[in-house]
Amino acid sequence: MSPEPRTAAFLDRDGVLNRAVVKNGRPYPPATLAELQILPDAPRALQALKAAGLLLIGITNQPDVARGTQRRDVVEAINAALLAALPLDDMLVCYHDDGDACDCRKPRPGLLIQAATRHGIDLASSFMIGDRWKDVEAGRRAGCAAILIDYGYAESGPDGCSPDRAVRSLSEAAAWILNRTGRGKGTP
Repeated sequence: MSPEPRTAAFLDRDGVLNRAVVKNGRPYPPATLAELQILPDAPRALQALKAAGLLLIGITNQPDVARGTQRRDVVEAINAALLAALPLDDMLVCYHDDGDACDCRKPRPGLLIQAATRHGIDLASSFMIGDRWKDVEAGRRAGCAAILIDYGYAESGPDGCSPDRAVRSLSEAAAWILNRTGRGKGTP
C-alpha cells in the first residue's frame, strides 16, 4: 500500500526565503554567500507550515550559471546554507537560460512535477509561493494554488496570469495556507 499523497508548499528562493538584490525595479539573486540574507520572517513562517505537516520545497531558477555570470558552486553553497538554516525538505534548481528548451525553468512546471514525483506530493492540494509572475504561472500550470508576495517589482506577467492570493510577506502567505487547509493556527 503506497503512502497518502502529501501536501507541499513550494517556495521560490530569492525574494521569498532570502532577500533579493533589487536593481532598476527587478530582483536578482545574491552574487555571493556573503550577500545571502535570510528574510526575517522566513524561519517562523516555515516552522508554522512544517508543524502543520506540509513539505517545504525550494524551487529556483538560476540562469546566471548558464549565462556565465555566476558559478554553480556559489549557487550550491547558497542553497546548502538555506537548507541548513531553514526547515526545508529539498531545493530544486533550474540552471537553464530563457532560450533553453527545458521543462524545468519557471514558468514551466517541471521542477514542481519532479518534486511531486520524488516526494509523493499531491499537486492539487499544494501551494506555490513566489515573488514574480513566473512563480505564479509555474504553480498554476502544475495545478497548485499560487500565492504572490507582491513587492511591486517593475514587471508584469502575461494576460490571465493572476495568483490565487496576493500577500505582502511569507508570514502572510503561511497564514493564508494554514487557514485554507485548516491545518494550524492562522498566524505564524
